[in-house]
Amino acid sequence: MGRVVVPALRGVSFDVEEGEFLAVLGPSGSGKSTLLHLIGCLDRPDEGEILFEGRNVLILNDDELAELRLKRIGFVFQFFNLLPRLTALENVKIPLALAGISDKEADERARKLLEMVGLGERLNHRPSELSGGEQQRVAIARALINNPKLVLADEPTGNLDTKSGWEIVNLMRKLNEDLGQTFIVVTHDPQIAEVADRIIYLKDGLIEGIKSISR
Repeated sequence: MGRVVVPALRGVSFDVEEGEFLAVLGPSGSGKSTLLHLIGCLDRPDEGEILFEGRNVLILNDDELAELRLKRIGFVFQFFNLLPRLTALENVKIPLALAGISDKEADERARKLLEMVGLGERLNHRPSELSGGEQQRVAIARALINNPKLVLADEPTGNLDTKSGWEIVNLMRKLNEDLGQTFIVVTHDPQIAEVADRIIYLKDGLIEGIKSISR
């Protein structure tokens, strides 16, 4: 900011286990979204390393990073980011089209995932015809369509009412358990964070603590 340097994150270091459901909890401005963008290879840090499956992603070029994001990482955003003119089915198929999957196979995989998230009867509805919770379910199906190793969710309940928010959190937890995919969820809500296996507490760009939750 002008001549003032504002470090978003400072000395943040932690591991994420395969198949884990991890929550990053902190107030607005704590660096949560910046952390998620770094993990998702959307931003580069000024220093340090980011290892994904043992490989330092910072040595990859832009094309290699784009392929990693497409095939190995799924993203769920607060505001859904669905294309308004496309149906639920068409929105979910987008990553498969980018990956060069045939339309027939893409159709089958998208239908199966939408049924898995409880939208089997809403395949041909556009976002404007869906509730907020249903739109987020479409977004989750889209994030899972390429069978990623890691799913990143940035305040996935922030634009939903309480009931819909809990439905989305429980859905992600169930998908994590059923599919074995790793989830990292950023939230400012302590109750939602308690659904995770571990919570990382972030404040002013620093890790304040890490809590493991017994089940």
